Amino acid sequence: FYGQDDFSLHQAVEAIKNNLGDQEMLAVNTTSLDGQHLTLNELRDKCNAAPFLSSYRLVIVNGLLQRFEPKRGRLRVGKHATTESQGGLREWKDMVSYIEQMPPTTILVLIDLIDSKKSSNNPLLKKLSPLAEVKTFPLLRGGSLRTWIRQRVTNEGGSITPQAVNLLAELIGGDLWAMSSEIQKLLLYAQRRSIGEDDVRQLVSHAQEASIFPLVDAILEGQTGIAQRILHQLYQEGAPPTYILTMITRQFRLVALAKELDSRLSRSQMQDRLGISGYGLDKTLRQAKLYDFEHIKQAYAKLLETDLAIKTGKYNDKLALELLVAELTSS
Repeated sequence: FYGQDDFSLHQAVEAIKNNLGDQEMLAVNTTSLDGQHLTLNELRDKCNAAPFLSSYRLVIVNGLLQRFEPKRGRLRVGKHATTESQGGLREWKDMVSYIEQMPPTTILVLIDLIDSKKSSNNPLLKKLSPLAEVKTFPLLRGGSLRTWIRQRVTNEGGSITPQAVNLLAELIGGDLWAMSSEIQKLLLYAQRRSIGEDDVRQLVSHAQEASIFPLVDAILEGQTGIAQRILHQLYQEGAPPTYILTMITRQFRLVALAKELDSRLSRSQMQDRLGISGYGLDKTLRQAKLYDFEHIKQAYAKLLETDLAIKTGKYNDKLALELLVAELTSS
């Protein structure tokens, strides 16, 4: 199981556990291993162990595939350079033959939070895929995300208006852990009536900060109407224009840094350098692909003009911000 949607991935692992009999005995027969430091011999030992008073033994390995993701940047030295993933695979060359002999009582699950769209060159994944049930869990976006929201609310015995679904998707995006938590709060708040747009505005936590991502998305993608609508939603929720300007500026700074560093650093290094992780990091990396450096430079100039216009009283803060959004989307 691999992908960046760790919520759905976690749910899939739980589904496996629920199908393996008595949960108390399964807990005794479940082993979780850190794939970043695991050796093949250690994996063999755990998988060869017989289950205790249970039909199955469950072995979960977290992060093994990530070790063999093709690396870029410093590891490239001349035309004869090899990737770290290719060199490190030597120790694991016998894994395929071992899995073919693995005890039938062992269920081995590999889970990784790697980009499902960029893992086609992972050498270990290529070797293991023919022997395994492979499931990918990409981040949900657009219609897929809205469908998930509606289904989640329905499964919990509630209902939700299309407008509320759209607003939830804009505010929270593909972070399904946060989405699931907010849906639970909204269901309790609505008390059997349909969840509406006003409920989402009043109740969703961190809505202002979360809205910055779709606002910047809309700006980067030139969607003037959507950007202005999100901007007015932030006003209605009480977000000060200076806060919104600060958050837009912060996001453009992260986009500029991500664009500069993307070809030289691994995902974990990017996380450390940018100070963001998970959904925020994914969104920033995606946004970085939409702009070139010249457009980012122009955006910075417009952000500076807006800041000066507000501080000098040339425009009031809301008008200055609306002009900024219009100019950024049109460029």
